[in-house]
Amino acid sequence: VTHWHSPYFFAYFPAASSFPALLADMLCGGIGCVGFSWAASPACTELETVMLDWLGKMVNLPEEFLAGKDGQGGGVIQGSASEATLIALLAARTKTIRQVQSEKPELTEAEIMGRLVAYASDQAHSSVERAALIGAVKIKSVPSDETFSVCGSALKKVLDEDKAAGLIPFFVMSYRESSCGTLGVTIACYLSTFFPRGSCFHSSTAKANIVIHIISTWVLSSFIIQFLFIRSQFADSFNFNPHKWLLVNFDCSAMWVKKRSDLIGAFKLEPLYLQHHHQESGLVTDYRHWQIPLGRRFRSLKLWFVLRMYGVKGLQEHIRKHIRLSHQFEHLVLQDERFEICAEVVLGLVCFRLKGSNELNEALLKSINDAKKIHLVPCHLREKFVLRFAICSRTVESTHVKFAWQHISQLATDLLKTWGQNHHQQ
Repeated sequence: VTHWHSPYFFAYFPAASSFPALLADMLCGGIGCVGFSWAASPACTELETVMLDWLGKMVNLPEEFLAGKDGQGGGVIQGSASEATLIALLAARTKTIRQVQSEKPELTEAEIMGRLVAYASDQAHSSVERAALIGAVKIKSVPSDETFSVCGSALKKVLDEDKAAGLIPFFVMSYRESSCGTLGVTIACYLSTFFPRGSCFHSSTAKANIVIHIISTWVLSSFIIQFLFIRSQFADSFNFNPHKWLLVNFDCSAMWVKKRSDLIGAFKLEPLYLQHHHQESGLVTDYRHWQIPLGRRFRSLKLWFVLRMYGVKGLQEHIRKHIRLSHQFEHLVLQDERFEICAEVVLGLVCFRLKGSNELNEALLKSINDAKKIHLVPCHLREKFVLRFAICSRTVESTHVKFAWQHISQLATDLLKTWGQNHHQQ
């Protein structure tokens, strides 16, 4: 098995785990409810509504995304960010089709579908493209700049060209977290703004009634330390994964919508055997209308257990510790002139490489993973093959980071000796 919770696991992203989360999952299995509706298990539904409001406040989400007592928004726990992306896209597709048909009744649904276009950064995660594939709509990549951010003018240019060609822009996915750590790119985990930069983006999307979905599977957790700000007035939905950095074990992907009626309106079906007398009143909601599957587990239990046991301060310290360790590794890399840092280190991820060819770095990664002392995975930043060092485990300490660097450094020394000899012979 690959031990994701080993302190020597530095690949992919944190896979959260903690005693209260594991205990809650056991209790969830013991209770065994299938929470497709409020009537099927009132506590399963109501606790989730309250927990998503708690979590939303912790990460500074604006009031309009919370259910509260009279709010139009609200949160739901999905299985993964991929599910949340697909749900948001399908809801936006339904909303746009109905809107266009009301304005142009002569157009059939098939004609409208053929003209719909979704947009994402060229650094976006593959799940974004997959959502468009399943949703049967076109998707276009918007080029990013040297900081892996999308400029508003770049998006506006693509939107204007597509509208002039008779296409219907309807959905913008801001999934930035692929490799750098941007609010970012999974690749680089940067801290950039959630939205393409430039006021032209905001005006052009508002005029076109384009739905904006923000996905930050890893980085949004850091909002609980409150040094970031969400420019929310342009977003329609948010999604991030507490199961990556908030000590809640998989699966727990939190999604919020500004208008839950848009989501429910796309998926609501009411067969007699699922109806009850308390539908959509107060805290009563039926989460089967918010998701792809009908049934659902009591996932909010583990969120509740973790929040009650660690508290906001405990979770803040967990994240700050990971950030400190990533900067420790960055400092070690910068002391060795053979290596370079490839993206700004802001949160819990360091993108680095040996100065040299992609082939050299591919060989280094292979030697690291073949040795089986630590585990890393790569990414591409522009045309460069880059190694990602992610601070993952709840139990990782400074000693593990130092060991990892010493191991990488020694393997690099060995590799460069043989690499130089082989290339000299050639």
